[in-house]
Amino acid sequence: MTAPLPHKLNSADALVLYGESFSSRLLLGTSRYPSPQVLENAVQTAQPAMITVSLRRQGTSTTEAHSGFWDLLKKMAVPVLPNTAGCHSPQEVITTAQMAREVFESDWIKLELIGDDYTLQPDTLRLVQTAETLIKDGFKVLPYCTEDLILCQRLVDVGCQAIMPWAAPIGTGQGPLNPYAMKLLRDRIQVPLIVDAGLGLPSHACTVMEWGFDGVLLNTAVALSNDPVVMAKSFAMAVDAGRSAYLSGAMKPQESAQASTPLVGTPFWHQA
Repeated sequence: MTAPLPHKLNSADALVLYGESFSSRLLLGTSRYPSPQVLENAVQTAQPAMITVSLRRQGTSTTEAHSGFWDLLKKMAVPVLPNTAGCHSPQEVITTAQMAREVFESDWIKLELIGDDYTLQPDTLRLVQTAETLIKDGFKVLPYCTEDLILCQRLVDVGCQAIMPWAAPIGTGQGPLNPYAMKLLRDRIQVPLIVDAGLGLPSHACTVMEWGFDGVLLNTAVALSNDPVVMAKSFAMAVDAGRSAYLSGAMKPQESAQASTPLVGTPFWHQA
């Protein structure tokens, strides 16, 4: 198994969500891996801040398979972020969130309210009201949404302390399809932004982190790669690199070439 990747970012730069600090800015999903062992190895290698779990998909049955999955979650000892994947109505979301709180004994919830089965695009018309209902019920809501500025601002207005916009439709791996909108979102929204869905390559993750996004959530790009463990490590390194580059302050693009070699020692007639 690949050795765990040490996170080298300064602890003072920890990701803070709802007042809680996390040493990593990478979140990982837990579905579609070739085997439970591969999932465990990928999580141990990447050391994510959280792992997401769909209560609807996994179920709460006490069968051997489900029992094994719960045991694996406990063994990995990584904070669990339950999600409401597959929910198509606010009531489904609320019921699933309440069940998840009982099962995981946690107020954290990744809010997914699907409006279109083909693209899995969020139901933007009912997302804000659903988020507000959950927040009033004491949940720490991380809403999955599009890169729409107004939608994200409304989610902040009702109390969401972090937003999870997509870069592209779930599972496509296309990377950021609308850089302008995403950069505008980062400029205007003052809460943590975690890119959720659509990233396919470590370079995609590095890019959005260079833009100033606070983290990324991945599943398909890791789980369906030829080597999920190595890919998980690659994404973890890319996230750290992108964050470091953002904090370092990149040079501004120039319109013309700029000499980078000093002229010290050049013959005087070449300097005329």
